Amino acid sequence: MAESTPSPSPSAAPPPAPPTPPVPLAALLAHEGLGLRQIAGPDAAGTDIHWVHTSEMADPYPYLLGGELLLTAGVHVRAGDASLDTYVSRIVTAGGAALGFGVAPVHDTVPRALVEACDRHGLPLLEVPPQTTFSGVARAVWQLMAEARHTELRRVARAQQGLAVAAARPDPVPALLRQLATRLDGYAALHTADGAPVQSAGTPPGDAALAALDRLAGVVLHPAEPRPAPASGTDTVGAAHLAAYALAGPRGLALGVATRRREPGDHTIAQVAAVLLALLTAGHQGATESARSAALVRLLL
Repeated sequence: MAESTPSPSPSAAPPPAPPTPPVPLAALLAHEGLGLRQIAGPDAAGTDIHWVHTSEMADPYPYLLGGELLLTAGVHVRAGDASLDTYVSRIVTAGGAALGFGVAPVHDTVPRALVEACDRHGLPLLEVPPQTTFSGVARAVWQLMAEARHTELRRVARAQQGLAVAAARPDPVPALLRQLATRLDGYAALHTADGAPVQSAGTPPGDAALAALDRLAGVVLHPAEPRPAPASGTDTVGAAHLAAYALAGPRGLALGVATRRREPGDHTIAQVAAVLLALLTAGHQGATESARSAALVRLLL
């Protein structure tokens, strides 16, 4: 009896990405010690790797989380195997980012049918040379992830320092919005209770994205359902990544942010700005400018 192939569940939600920054496939291909070569599929520039998985199963779909570089020596592959098209399509359906095929000891070359299937389904295919072990590829991915994580942590730390300096200036709210827009390379605005922006900085996105950001700010301040408002919310309109953060306090204000890309540390940077804006707009009666600045410095320290 022929073995049936399990079908993917269309209602299954994609798993969350890991907390580590992804590795661009182009960076892995540029790694001199690996000698990887892309031989099929779309350009590597738009592909990110979230993790590495090795499998010799004819159908790895049930064991993939999405975003993997799947490595195989082709133990299950036979010359002229017509099932390779199904094999590649299952990897793509599971969200696999790329396929690495190890040359030797099973195959002397990458099967032509596999190359053609990857081209048809838009899956990047890498040739792994005999001298490169799969564990070496995985180690290189983790090293690149660690380097990206350290770079991102330094960026967040510098942004926090810049926001603290801006918050201590004589006109702190506009200065802080400008600093936030610069650090995120986007647009930042202070929204009132009705969602309208009262102060902003940076390059605004298109009209549709601006309108969506106004609505998002209104959502975090006034949810449609009878429940507590969410502390933050995100949306995407075209190429614009939107986020809104409700400011603590009685004045009903929100911070709106629009960026062209969404980096792992952007949420942390925006949250720091939201806390500072909440303090700056709280209206501490009787507090002098120097006392306010000292309190902000103590908070950040």
